[in-house]
Amino acid sequence: MQKRINSAKGKIARSLLFSALLICNFLNVNAQVNKSKTIRTIIIDPGHGYPTLNAHGKYSYESDLTLSFGQQLAKMIRDSLPDIKVLMTRNDRNDAGGFTSPREANRYRARFANENHGDLFISIHCNWAPGRKNSEIIDYKTTTYYTGKGKKKKKHTKKVPIYKTWTSPSGTTGVETFIWAVNKNDSKVQFVQSNNTDSTELHGEQGENGSADDMFDSPEAKIMASLVTRKFFDQSLMLADMVQTEFVKQNRVNRGVKQRNNEGIWVLQATAMPSILVEAGFVSNPEEEDYMNSDKGREEIASAIFRAIINYKKNMEYSSSYVPTNTSE
Repeated sequence: MQKRINSAKGKIARSLLFSALLICNFLNVNAQVNKSKTIRTIIIDPGHGYPTLNAHGKYSYESDLTLSFGQQLAKMIRDSLPDIKVLMTRNDRNDAGGFTSPREANRYRARFANENHGDLFISIHCNWAPGRKNSEIIDYKTTTYYTGKGKKKKKHTKKVPIYKTWTSPSGTTGVETFIWAVNKNDSKVQFVQSNNTDSTELHGEQGENGSADDMFDSPEAKIMASLVTRKFFDQSLMLADMVQTEFVKQNRVNRGVKQRNNEGIWVLQATAMPSILVEAGFVSNPEEEDYMNSDKGREEIASAIFRAIINYKKNMEYSSSYVPTNTSE
């Protein structure tokens, strides 16, 4: 009986100790998040790159457009916010890291962002949609056919329409911003946990018997990583919504903030920071292709994202409440 009592007391003590550690770690996470509200490093990711030029219109490729948007955005941030370090995953036509494999290039993107301790990850892409199939009757031709067999076989003729078919350029238009999918949250937690080189953010200071990294697989660490991931999700949603709001001010068609649940966007779930992917327009739409290739379009697209960053920065620094208004799914 005494052994059972001692065992029960031991379980209670361990439970209380775990709860105390959890509370301390939670308070530490909040303190660290409050300390880190100042944005120090922004990672800008121009999507794709040679040899994967990806979506294209009549005369331009997505990879070239995203590079021009990214370079313009980087310049705006450096000119107006000199205290913020801006890093780009690629600076020329080649894919990120010089890789020819899109898979390896995307892995490089996430690794680059994590190793440079980015506070924001902004990936810029262009959208594409198939054109409309059309047809019209341009003439008729006479064809012969038979009915019956043997002596009852009869010859007939009939007119058959001749169709002209063609594909019109896509009329789909608008801007949308993606955040990582909720059903991919476990993957995000893993990257937050494994890529958090400043381990004190999750675990507190180093103890006497080893480093804080030794606790990465502990229940507390996993819970703390989940809490940080949730904060990143909320911050990503806020920034994405602010981006869409700025595009609306430019009279762009608002396709909303979205999550791609059926097929996650890998770079968003593999980056241990708030992350968004902006689809700046449809290169398959001739009007939007012209707009995105113009100086005006490039300036407006970059400035919409830049103003969203400014608003996000202010909100984070002053801990203002924010309710998203552009979520569509």
